Amino acid sequence: MAGARKKFTRVLLKMSGEALAGDRGYGLDVRVVNKFAQEIKEVIALGTRLGIVVGGGNIFRGVAASARGMDRIQADYLGMLATLFNAVAIRETLLGFKVPAVVLSSLPIPALAETYYPQVGRAELDQGKVLLLAAGTGNPYFTTDTAAALRAAELGAQVILKATQVDGVYDDDPRINPQAKLYQEMDYDRYLQGRLEVMDATAVSLARENRIPIIVFNGMIKGNLKKIITGARVGTVIKG
Repeated sequence: MAGARKKFTRVLLKMSGEALAGDRGYGLDVRVVNKFAQEIKEVIALGTRLGIVVGGGNIFRGVAASARGMDRIQADYLGMLATLFNAVAIRETLLGFKVPAVVLSSLPIPALAETYYPQVGRAELDQGKVLLLAAGTGNPYFTTDTAAALRAAELGAQVILKATQVDGVYDDDPRINPQAKLYQEMDYDRYLQGRLEVMDATAVSLARENRIPIIVFNGMIKGNLKKIITGARVGTVIKG
Protein backbone atom coordinates (compact mmCIF):
# COMPACT_ATOMS: atom_id res chain seq x y z
CA MET A 1 0.00 0.00 0.00
CA ALA A 2 1.40 3.40 -1.05
CA GLY A 3 2.60 5.50 1.81
CA ALA A 4 2.28 2.64 4.27
CA ARG A 5 4.51 2.27 7.28
CA LYS A 6 6.00 -0.98 8.51
CA LYS A 7 3.79 -3.40 10.37
CA PHE A 8 4.46 -3.95 14.05
CA THR A 9 4.32 -7.17 16.04
CA ARG A 10 5.73 -6.03 19.40
CA VAL A 11 4.20 -2.79 20.63
CA LEU A 12 4.17 -0.58 23.71
CA LEU A 13 0.99 1.49 23.97
CA LYS A 14 0.84 4.53 26.24
CA MET A 15 -2.63 5.80 27.04
CA SER A 16 -3.77 8.45 29.45
CA GLY A 17 -5.98 7.73 32.42
CA GLU A 18 -8.19 10.62 31.35
CA ALA A 19 -9.17 8.68 28.23
CA LEU A 20 -10.84 6.07 30.44
CA ALA A 21 -13.05 8.67 32.09
CA GLY A 22 -15.13 9.37 29.00
CA ASP A 23 -17.19 12.54 28.98
CA ARG A 24 -17.32 12.73 32.78
CA GLY A 25 -13.67 13.68 33.03
CA TYR A 26 -12.98 11.60 36.14
CA GLY A 27 -13.26 8.00 37.31
CA LEU A 28 -13.83 5.07 34.98
CA ASP A 29 -16.48 4.96 32.27
CA VAL A 30 -17.26 1.26 31.88
CA ARG A 31 -18.45 1.78 28.31
CA VAL A 32 -15.11 3.34 27.36
CA VAL A 33 -13.16 0.53 29.00
CA ASN A 34 -15.27 -2.06 27.18
CA LYS A 35 -14.67 -0.37 23.81
CA PHE A 36 -10.96 -0.22 24.51
CA ALA A 37 -10.90 -3.91 25.46
CA GLN A 38 -12.66 -4.81 22.21
CA GLU A 39 -10.02 -2.93 20.21
CA ILE A 40 -7.28 -4.72 22.10
CA LYS A 41 -8.92 -8.06 21.37
CA GLU A 42 -8.88 -7.30 17.65
CA VAL A 43 -5.21 -6.33 17.77
CA ILE A 44 -4.20 -9.42 19.75
CA ALA A 45 -6.02 -11.59 17.20
CA LEU A 46 -3.44 -10.40 14.66
CA GLY A 47 -0.68 -11.98 16.74
CA THR A 48 0.51 -8.67 18.18
CA ARG A 49 2.47 -8.72 21.42
CA LEU A 50 1.20 -5.74 23.38
CA GLY A 51 2.28 -3.96 26.53
CA ILE A 52 0.20 -1.06 27.87
CA VAL A 53 1.30 1.71 30.19
CA VAL A 54 -1.77 3.54 31.44
CA GLY A 55 -1.79 6.82 33.33
CA GLY A 56 -3.85 7.59 36.40
CA GLY A 57 -5.02 11.15 35.78
CA ASN A 58 -8.68 10.14 35.83
CA ILE A 59 -8.20 9.19 39.49
CA PHE A 60 -5.36 11.31 40.85
CA ARG A 61 -2.67 13.61 39.47
CA GLY A 62 0.46 13.81 41.60
CA VAL A 63 1.81 17.02 40.07
CA ALA A 64 -1.49 18.83 40.59
CA ALA A 65 -1.74 17.64 44.20
CA SER A 66 1.84 18.75 44.83
CA ALA A 67 1.03 22.20 43.48
CA ARG A 68 -1.75 22.42 46.08
CA GLY A 69 0.66 21.72 48.92
CA MET A 70 0.93 17.94 49.19
CA ASP A 71 4.42 16.48 49.51
CA ARG A 72 5.54 15.77 45.95
CA ILE A 73 6.94 12.32 46.67
CA GLN A 74 3.78 11.13 48.43
CA ALA A 75 1.63 12.69 45.73
CA ASP A 76 3.54 10.82 43.05
CA TYR A 77 3.11 7.52 44.89
CA LEU A 78 -0.64 8.13 45.06
CA GLY A 79 -0.53 8.75 41.32
CA MET A 80 1.18 5.38 40.87
CA LEU A 81 -1.62 3.71 42.83
CA ALA A 82 -4.13 5.38 40.50
CA THR A 83 -2.44 3.72 37.52
CA LEU A 84 -2.74 0.37 39.29
CA PHE A 85 -6.48 0.99 39.76
CA ASN A 86 -6.84 1.53 36.01
CA ALA A 87 -4.63 -1.41 35.07
CA VAL A 88 -6.60 -3.86 37.20
CA ALA A 89 -9.88 -2.60 35.75
CA ILE A 90 -8.58 -3.09 32.21
CA ARG A 91 -7.19 -6.53 33.03
CA GLU A 92 -10.50 -7.73 34.42
CA THR A 93 -12.34 -6.38 31.39
CA LEU A 94 -9.93 -8.07 28.99
CA LEU A 95 -10.28 -11.38 30.83
CA GLY A 96 -14.03 -11.00 30.41
CA PHE A 97 -13.41 -10.70 26.66
CA LYS A 98 -11.34 -13.93 26.80
CA VAL A 99 -8.10 -12.01 26.22
CA PRO A 100 -5.18 -13.23 28.37
CA ALA A 101 -3.84 -10.32 30.41
CA VAL A 102 -1.66 -9.70 33.43
CA VAL A 103 -0.88 -6.65 35.56
CA LEU A 104 2.79 -6.11 36.34
CA SER A 105 3.38 -3.39 38.91
CA SER A 106 6.57 -1.44 39.63
CA LEU A 107 5.40 -1.32 43.25
CA PRO A 108 4.98 -4.70 44.99
CA ILE A 109 1.26 -5.09 45.73
CA PRO A 110 0.77 -8.87 45.47
CA ALA A 111 -2.95 -8.85 46.22
CA LEU A 112 -3.58 -7.04 42.93
CA ALA A 113 -0.61 -7.59 40.65
CA GLU A 114 2.63 -9.37 40.02
CA THR A 115 5.78 -7.35 40.60
CA TYR A 116 7.39 -6.10 37.40
CA TYR A 117 10.75 -7.46 36.33
CA PRO A 118 11.93 -7.13 32.72
CA GLN A 119 12.53 -10.87 32.32
CA VAL A 120 9.04 -11.64 33.66
CA GLY A 121 7.51 -9.07 31.32
CA ARG A 122 9.30 -10.50 28.29
CA ALA A 123 8.23 -14.04 29.17
CA GLU A 124 4.58 -13.07 29.65
CA LEU A 125 4.64 -11.07 26.41
CA ASP A 126 6.12 -13.99 24.49
CA GLN A 127 3.24 -16.14 25.75
CA GLY A 128 0.79 -13.77 24.10
CA LYS A 129 -0.53 -12.07 27.23
CA VAL A 130 -1.41 -8.39 27.23
CA LEU A 131 0.80 -6.65 29.78
CA LEU A 132 -0.80 -3.92 31.89
CA LEU A 133 2.24 -2.10 33.23
CA ALA A 134 1.28 -0.21 36.38
CA ALA A 135 2.84 2.21 38.88
CA GLY A 136 4.99 4.03 36.35
CA THR A 137 8.70 3.52 36.91
CA GLY A 138 8.10 2.95 40.63
CA ASN A 139 9.94 6.19 41.40
CA PRO A 140 8.62 9.70 42.09
CA TYR A 141 9.38 12.56 39.69
CA PHE A 142 9.06 10.35 36.61
CA THR A 143 6.00 10.46 34.37
CA THR A 144 4.13 7.53 32.89
CA ASP A 145 5.43 8.71 29.48
CA THR A 146 8.94 8.03 30.74
CA ALA A 147 7.76 4.68 32.11
CA ALA A 148 6.45 3.83 28.64
CA ALA A 149 9.81 4.59 27.01
CA LEU A 150 11.67 2.61 29.68
CA ARG A 151 9.38 -0.42 29.40
CA ALA A 152 9.55 -0.31 25.60
CA ALA A 153 13.33 -0.57 25.79
CA GLU A 154 13.26 -3.33 28.40
CA LEU A 155 10.64 -5.40 26.57
CA GLY A 156 12.11 -5.03 23.09
CA ALA A 157 9.18 -3.12 21.63
CA GLN A 158 9.48 -2.02 18.01
CA VAL A 159 7.49 1.14 18.58
CA ILE A 160 5.86 3.30 21.24
CA LEU A 161 2.29 4.29 20.41
CA LYS A 162 1.18 7.39 22.30
CA ALA A 163 -2.62 7.63 22.31
CA THR A 164 -3.90 11.19 22.68
CA GLN A 165 -7.07 13.19 22.06
CA VAL A 166 -5.68 14.88 18.92
CA ASP A 167 -4.50 13.48 15.59
CA GLY A 168 -0.76 13.78 16.21
CA VAL A 169 1.90 16.42 16.81
CA TYR A 170 0.99 19.94 15.71
CA ASP A 171 2.92 23.21 15.57
CA ASP A 172 0.23 24.72 17.82
CA ASP A 173 -2.69 23.49 19.93
CA PRO A 174 -5.33 22.41 17.35
CA ARG A 175 -8.07 22.72 19.96
CA ILE A 176 -7.34 26.45 20.14
CA ASN A 177 -5.91 27.20 16.70
CA PRO A 178 -7.84 25.57 13.82
CA GLN A 179 -4.99 26.52 11.48
CA ALA A 180 -2.46 24.44 13.41
CA LYS A 181 -0.27 22.28 11.15
CA LEU A 182 -0.11 18.52 11.70
CA TYR A 183 3.33 16.98 11.26
CA GLN A 184 3.48 13.64 9.45
CA GLU A 185 7.04 12.96 10.60
CA MET A 186 9.70 14.67 12.69
CA ASP A 187 12.99 13.64 14.23
CA TYR A 188 13.65 13.38 17.94
CA ASP A 189 15.89 16.45 18.04
CA ARG A 190 13.35 18.67 16.33
CA TYR A 191 10.69 17.54 18.76
CA LEU A 192 12.91 18.25 21.74
CA GLN A 193 14.13 21.59 20.43
CA GLY A 194 10.53 22.66 19.80
CA ARG A 195 9.68 22.05 23.46
CA LEU A 196 6.51 20.28 22.40
CA GLU A 197 4.37 18.85 25.17
CA VAL A 198 2.55 15.86 23.69
CA MET A 199 5.13 13.58 25.28
CA ASP A 200 7.64 14.66 27.89
CA ALA A 201 11.26 15.32 26.97
CA THR A 202 12.73 12.60 29.20
CA ALA A 203 10.61 9.96 27.48
CA VAL A 204 11.52 11.15 23.99
CA SER A 205 15.21 11.32 24.90
CA LEU A 206 15.09 7.75 26.19
CA ALA A 207 13.35 6.58 23.02
CA ARG A 208 16.02 8.35 20.94
CA GLU A 209 18.84 6.66 22.87
CA ASN A 210 17.27 3.26 22.19
CA ARG A 211 16.21 4.07 18.62
CA ILE A 212 12.57 3.31 19.28
CA PRO A 213 10.18 5.31 17.08
CA ILE A 214 7.16 6.99 18.65
CA ILE A 215 3.83 7.36 16.89
CA VAL A 216 1.47 9.96 18.35
CA PHE A 217 -2.13 9.36 17.28
CA ASN A 218 -5.74 10.00 18.18
CA GLY A 219 -6.69 7.16 20.47
CA MET A 220 -10.29 8.32 20.65
CA ILE A 221 -10.97 7.26 17.06
CA LYS A 222 -12.04 3.64 16.87
CA GLY A 223 -9.80 1.51 14.69
CA ASN A 224 -6.74 3.76 14.71
CA LEU A 225 -4.72 1.37 16.85
CA LYS A 226 -5.32 -1.55 14.51
CA LYS A 227 -4.58 0.61 11.47
CA ILE A 228 -1.18 1.63 12.83
CA ILE A 229 -0.21 -1.90 13.79
CA THR A 230 -1.14 -3.19 10.33
CA GLY A 231 0.95 -0.51 8.61
CA ALA A 232 -1.45 2.34 7.85
CA ARG A 233 -0.14 5.91 7.99
CA VAL A 234 -1.90 7.42 11.01
CA GLY A 235 -0.70 10.22 13.30
CA THR A 236 2.82 11.61 13.61
CA VAL A 237 5.94 9.47 13.74
CA ILE A 238 8.91 10.73 15.76
CA LYS A 239 12.15 8.97 14.89
CA GLY A 240 15.85 9.46 14.21
